Amino acid sequence: MPRDLRGDVSTKQIILTQESPDPIMPKWTVQPADVLWKYRVIAVVGASKNAEKEAFTVPAYLRRHGYTVIPVNPTTDVIDGAKSYSSLGVIPKELAGTVDVVEVFRPSEELPGVATQAVEMKKRTGRPFVLWAQLGLENEDAKRILRAGGIDFVMNVCMRTQHQMTGGPR
Repeated sequence: MPRDLRGDVSTKQIILTQESPDPIMPKWTVQPADVLWKYRVIAVVGASKNAEKEAFTVPAYLRRHGYTVIPVNPTTDVIDGAKSYSSLGVIPKELAGTVDVVEVFRPSEELPGVATQAVEMKKRTGRPFVLWAQLGLENEDAKRILRAGGIDFVMNVCMRTQHQMTGGPR
């Protein structure tokens, strides 16, 4: 019986399993804590205007801790006092050129589409540097799109929890 080698390799390596000929990529290509310390401007795809949802409370937390948050949601013009954009592609070039991280609050099956938008944004502006998919979100196709487009990623990690655990910038 083939041995599963996942426990034998570092999280930075691509591994193969017997069940699939496709590589299973790590959850991140850059340390989550490093992202929080290094980058300050975050476009939040799937930001919510509902104050009871994580897609509202996490960006609000980040804003309170000194990050600039740019909401992306096609159903509203303003979220928590900030102008919202319908997609990454319609953020004005000058503003898009400041985005360090794209944080995503959309279902995992939508991550390839968001990854494609992030790659297009990078072609247009030279940014973002990282796509961060919130806790519970991960998609192998999105990882391949991001790798091919030269964008690092963090998946299945809550940005607020990571900030609280690492004592990130205030």
